[in-house]
Amino acid sequence: MDALTDAFAFLQQWLFETLVQPVGFALGQGNLLEKAYEGTGWLVVGLLQIAVMLVVIGPLQKRWPVEPMADARAVKVDILYTLIHRLGLFKLVMFFTLETWFENVWGHLRAWGLPTWHLDQVWPGVTDQAAVSFVIYLVFFDFVHYWLHRAQHQSARWWALHALHHAQRQMTMWSDNRNHLLDDVITSLLLAAVAMLVGVGPGQFVALVAVSQLSENFQHANVRMWFGRVGERLWVSPRFHRRHHSIGIGHESDFEGRKVLGGCNFGVLLPWWDMLFGTADFQLRYDATGVRDQVEQGRDYGQGFWAQQRLGLLRLLGRA
Repeated sequence: MDALTDAFAFLQQWLFETLVQPVGFALGQGNLLEKAYEGTGWLVVGLLQIAVMLVVIGPLQKRWPVEPMADARAVKVDILYTLIHRLGLFKLVMFFTLETWFENVWGHLRAWGLPTWHLDQVWPGVTDQAAVSFVIYLVFFDFVHYWLHRAQHQSARWWALHALHHAQRQMTMWSDNRNHLLDDVITSLLLAAVAMLVGVGPGQFVALVAVSQLSENFQHANVRMWFGRVGERLWVSPRFHRRHHSIGIGHESDFEGRKVLGGCNFGVLLPWWDMLFGTADFQLRYDATGVRDQVEQGRDYGQGFWAQQRLGLLRLLGRA
């Protein structure tokens, strides 16, 4: 673990000194170099994730695909979403828009007496505190993710945005970041607020996000794979998550336009919450993916990036 940490720190420092710092000075933004160094860490994480996707997950898709590639254009748009997020472009925009405002509000709350609390302190006297702390936060944030995900399906307003993620008929390892940007903004702010409330450190938060995202890339992969009767109940597999994306599952519309509440397999990393709250579906099947009204009524969710973003806003306003 120490070797991995050192290697990551070396890559972050090298990339910062070689590329980011010179660009920052050239743009006259030397006062932002501390934040730029933090952003370089996210960039390194993203590059490593993309490398793992190409070297490990990609070959699995070719070796054991669920379905043949029928719409390469749709996948190319998903790749664009992935690059926007994993190369830090989304975080860069967030920094120059909402992040500073968010941190100022949080600073005022601290000044007014909001206490600092660290969730991992509920497990005292542990020798390897860092490892146990990481597991505690991972399980906790997965619990939060589970309920956020359910809310995305059970709120008509939120589903108007989240439906874009489910409208991908050609699901691949690139589909995880296929979200409406407003949906990502809402989720990011909520998770950042929770992270501050429970006292997770910045470095630890980066590691938690990195593990979650890479696992989600694998879950969305076009690969016919499951983890067996026991493994399926320990970690979310591509089979388990594909069932969540099946046509007719979740908050969708029937032929009369009525909303169908429900759904299954909302867990992001751990299927435990689905098992605990009665939303788990362990059927060994690989269904076609998409949204009911898209397939049965021809509703348009957009072919390109900007069309998808525009239609998402129109759905939110009830005009599409």
